[in-house]
Amino acid sequence: MSDKLRVFWFRRDMRLEDNVGLYEALSGDFPVMPLFIFDKHILDELPKDDARVTFIHQELQKMRSHLQDHFGSSIATYHDTPEKVFKQLMQDYNIEAVYTNRDYEPYAQKRDAKINALLAKNGIEFHDFKDQVIFEKTQVEKNDGGMYLVFTPYMKQWKKEFEKINLKPAPSEDHLDNTYKNSRLPNLSLSDMGFETSTIKAPDYNLDKDLLDNYEDTRNIPSIEGTSRLSPHLRFGTVGYRKVVQKALEAENEAFLDELIWREFYKAILYHYPETQDRAFKPKYDRIQWRNNEEEFEKWKKGETGYPIVDAGMRQLNNTGWIHNRLRMVVGSFLCKHLLIDWRWGEAYFAEKLLDYEMSSNVGGWQWVAGSGVDAAPYFRVFNPYSQTDRFDKDKKFINKWVPEHDSDDYPEPMVEHKMARERCLKTFKEAVQS
Repeated sequence: MSDKLRVFWFRRDMRLEDNVGLYEALSGDFPVMPLFIFDKHILDELPKDDARVTFIHQELQKMRSHLQDHFGSSIATYHDTPEKVFKQLMQDYNIEAVYTNRDYEPYAQKRDAKINALLAKNGIEFHDFKDQVIFEKTQVEKNDGGMYLVFTPYMKQWKKEFEKINLKPAPSEDHLDNTYKNSRLPNLSLSDMGFETSTIKAPDYNLDKDLLDNYEDTRNIPSIEGTSRLSPHLRFGTVGYRKVVQKALEAENEAFLDELIWREFYKAILYHYPETQDRAFKPKYDRIQWRNNEEEFEKWKKGETGYPIVDAGMRQLNNTGWIHNRLRMVVGSFLCKHLLIDWRWGEAYFAEKLLDYEMSSNVGGWQWVAGSGVDAAPYFRVFNPYSQTDRFDKDKKFINKWVPEHDSDDYPEPMVEHKMARERCLKTFKEAVQS
């Protein structure tokens, strides 16, 4: 068998620079073969024009071209289960160790445990590293131990812990000459995997000074480009997280930094409470008698509820794979509170549509609007679509873009009357949580 090599397994870190696991792999004495697995366990559940698969594939081709052009290397891509791929790799190559960056979702943890065990049986070491967060697992805890269940004290402790560390990049880009010299490693087209190119494109992110300086004033206004559009890039690691945190610090923008900390808070919650991916964090909320009317759910999905701000948000989601954060709260509250449809239905629909889908943030956000999660809005807080419009889209610029027929006879009447829906919600929730 040929000389030993290391494998670096890309997952949520689709970049060659400032990549901790890649840096650690490249820093040794063995050449490193980059690897990406289109995991059948995940892809088999997805629509054939899934925008995320297209995005990942495009990013892989960019990295592949860079490695081919500058280092005579490449990225080996496979479409199978991780177990089958590693069994094949162990037959084809003399692998010294496998390196990767940690993932904290329940499926990912089970997957990595299986691969670790498989490699160990064959005398191959498995090394994983922290890359997509500043603090992980139990690194931000109460003084007496245990996870914070309220964001504000978690955020304050996060900032205290941050003062103790030296935030520095992992310059993997400086060591790419140590990649495995083979420019013709296995490659796949989308059609090879039974997929087609999505018409939805990932937005470019914006970390310009002007945006960060004005972030607190503009982030809630959906008609203007007041947010960074970072979320898909953070989700797939096409931008280094340490770079983003550094930008927030340089801008001295607490609101922007706090949004990044929210992301870590939800990751920590899901890590400690993996059951919350499909169960209410507050168990009594699983006693709610949801109406779960499928016809009403379809109207909500299509953006045909008769509430322009709700419909605009859903149409933005369906057409772009992204929805403004303020509107995530508005459409989520409408589904759970006005229609009394289980938050899990909404979470699953977002999981299908969102280019930036992140289980921890999505579950956390949906449980927040439903009142069932950690540090959630109280159940009696019901977003009023009309007052939300007055506050955040008063001139209806956003509504006019996505629901141009909203003031015509072609637009449907509201599918439910707000006052009645609010009272029905309060009665239903009260019966569940106070019984």
